[in-house]
Amino acid sequence: MGRISDSDRARNEDAIRAAMDRLLRGELPPGGKCDLKTLALESGVTRTGFYPKKNRDGRTRPGPYQHLAEEFERRRAALQHAGEIVDPRAAQIKRLKAQVAELKDRVAKRDEAMAELLAFKTAAISQLTAQHDEITRLREQAAALGNVRRLPAARGGTAPYGSCS
Repeated sequence: MGRISDSDRARNEDAIRAAMDRLLRGELPPGGKCDLKTLALESGVTRTGFYPKKNRDGRTRPGPYQHLAEEFERRRAALQHAGEIVDPRAAQIKRLKAQVAELKDRVAKRDEAMAELLAFKTAAISQLTAQHDEITRLREQAAALGNVRRLPAARGGTAPYGSCS
């Protein structure tokens, strides 16, 4: 791979800075993130230019656009630290985590309410069963004694004197 001219490098740096500004404003392409890969794609340069290179003798030298990658990372970290999340997916993750926590809380409260209602239902059925058994026992006792008379059945359609209806 050959070296690029100073005018090409300046043109690439301008494209990188313009793409950097767009990404940090939150103007992300579909499926893109606020990262170096998307920065490289948006600016039209190869991603390898953002990373250090090795000379043939083993020494490392900075990549041609490494200073811009460091500036991008620094600006993105400052925005995130200030509370301005530039990556909509990160904001979505944060929102969804809060929503999941709220839903877990609601489910726990609903489970607690259902347990209370089940305990109430069990107690009510037990009480109704005990009352039914008592009524059955009292009817059998009254029938066995034989000293209880039944009242005459009410006449259909007429209310007795002094009734509220």
